[in-house]
Amino acid sequence: MPAIGTYNQKTMKRVLIINAHQFYEGMASGKLNQKMADVIRSEMEARGYEVRESIIEAGYDVDAEVDKHVWADIIILQSPVYWFGMPWIYKKYVDEVFTAGLLQQRLLSGDGRTREDPGSQYGSGGKMQGKRYMISVTWNAPSVAFGNPQQRLFEGKSVDDVFVSNTANYKFCGAEVLPAFSSHDVIKQADVEGDIARLREHLAATVQ
Repeated sequence: MPAIGTYNQKTMKRVLIINAHQFYEGMASGKLNQKMADVIRSEMEARGYEVRESIIEAGYDVDAEVDKHVWADIIILQSPVYWFGMPWIYKKYVDEVFTAGLLQQRLLSGDGRTREDPGSQYGSGGKMQGKRYMISVTWNAPSVAFGNPQQRLFEGKSVDDVFVSNTANYKFCGAEVLPAFSSHDVIKQADVEGDIARLREHLAATVQ
């Protein structure tokens, strides 16, 4: 029978929460984003997950972030949406971490194609199979702006459709992309308690 410490290390489920908030005076203090990250942490811990958290704005070590991605079973991004994308510090984080993960051959080995096998699919060289990725975002866009072809801006696209450029790098590396969670209308018609309740329901239904 293995030692207790060894048993826990092998059986405990592991989640990495990435907090991508970036402060802007008079516009984005980060309180709501941190609140949602805290809810995710408490929900996952209550379900037996070991949790690690990266707060991008507080600084990070690139190699340590690669280690966290290798360690985690589930990666959850909690982020505000600025001008229809994540803050620029998140893009910098992704560029640095995933480039290191490629150079170290730990997150992916390439794009999956080889000159010897030109039929291999682009995006089949990942090493993150078995891992799952989910985004949780806060933004001012109302829920009615999505899934309706009559809406001029998104023309029927879902939240998942809008953020495909974010989730694609994880899918490219072999991870399964889970349905996104979205806190809508957070400036004009905020419903923090309602969003928290929906987030808990989303996690219960989506992250097993």
